[in-house]
Amino acid sequence: MVGFPVVGGCGGSITDGFSPEVEYVLVHRPEFPYSSTAFDQFHFKLIDMEFRRFSFLLFVTPFLFISIAAACSNGTCKLRDDCETDGDCESGLYCFSCPQGYPGSKCVRLTATPLFNLMNDSLPFNKYSFLTTHNAFAIDDGTPRVTPTNQEDNVTQQLNNGVRALMLDTYDYEDTVWLCHSFGGKCHDYTKFVPAIDTLKEIEAFLSANPKEIVTVILEDYVQAPNGLTNVFTNAGLKKYWFPVTSMPKSGQDWPLVRDMVANNQRLLVFGSVKSKEQSEGIAYQWNYMVENQYGDGGMKAGECPNRGESSSLNDTTKSLVLVNYFRTLSLKVLACGQNNEDLLDMTKTCYTASGNRWANFLAVDFYKRSEGGGTFQAVDLLNGERLCGCNDVHACVAKLITSLNYNLLIFLEEEVVRPEACGSNMTLGTK
Repeated sequence: MVGFPVVGGCGGSITDGFSPEVEYVLVHRPEFPYSSTAFDQFHFKLIDMEFRRFSFLLFVTPFLFISIAAACSNGTCKLRDDCETDGDCESGLYCFSCPQGYPGSKCVRLTATPLFNLMNDSLPFNKYSFLTTHNAFAIDDGTPRVTPTNQEDNVTQQLNNGVRALMLDTYDYEDTVWLCHSFGGKCHDYTKFVPAIDTLKEIEAFLSANPKEIVTVILEDYVQAPNGLTNVFTNAGLKKYWFPVTSMPKSGQDWPLVRDMVANNQRLLVFGSVKSKEQSEGIAYQWNYMVENQYGDGGMKAGECPNRGESSSLNDTTKSLVLVNYFRTLSLKVLACGQNNEDLLDMTKTCYTASGNRWANFLAVDFYKRSEGGGTFQAVDLLNGERLCGCNDVHACVAKLITSLNYNLLIFLEEEVVRPEACGSNMTLGTK
């Protein structure tokens, strides 16, 4: 039997010494019948060939390593290559050290796949998945606080890197609305971060500069002032992007198409934790529209995906959106790269089953950039790949689409012939 490469599909692959990414199918050759003698002779030849190849590799490998190491710098280092500075890595990567995962520093992903550049925007909003930052505002800016941080760059940087949903905690403080990471429903001087309007203006600037993008805001809301949230969203200039509650689907129906949301400039979705504000301020009550798994340590147990207390069961398909949390109760930056790894990918699959065979629309994480390689960005690629074409990476959907188009073109060419017209050299397509 010998191997021939197979092209197409999105499954796994087997490897040999020289072609680690080529998938093979084993086929029988007539010159190798099933007699044991012939097969043993063939097997011996294979062993001899493999020994020669192995000897060659032993000789050239050190030189290859030296060559690769010398060549990898000044923006040429690829994913998981060793690096010294961010400038060594290709676009979309940065140089990062993760002691839990590997020695030294390697190039890891910095940005999400630009989904609507890669694939089209013709599906309902609930048919896509989006990277979500938990406590997006909670960054270390040098101000002394007694509350932990959850991210390490500002909201503008998060959005520019492909984050499309932000979790914010809103409180009354100093006669306005602040973003705080606090307790007991009260914001304090030592738990405050920034006035809410500052962060909301960052969102407005991003939406203004990126007219085809949609941003979702998920509020843990402790604001008691009448119309407090309405006022701060209005003053930040965000009401013109507002997706109205009256247009949000009930009973599990699909959301509007992304392209229609963009065309109507309804590109800001806001969900809140206070049910009464859906009626009084037009802020959608989160659990009327989505299910959510348990946050914190309770949501990180392998093989389990329980629902959050406020949420209905994850398999409640009358809610058409699914939010999956994956972050520790006490978040530690130094440990984040060790949790944004294969365990995160496994949890998305566990929650898929728990959610009635639905992939997460929102994947909420801490320190979203920290990983051993692909990290949170790879997890979202998996979600969108499974959603859009049944593959475990959205990039495979493009390859699958091209393969399909090529196949259809071959069928077309087989069914159509080029025929010369009666005069001149003009050509027209006609059926055989």
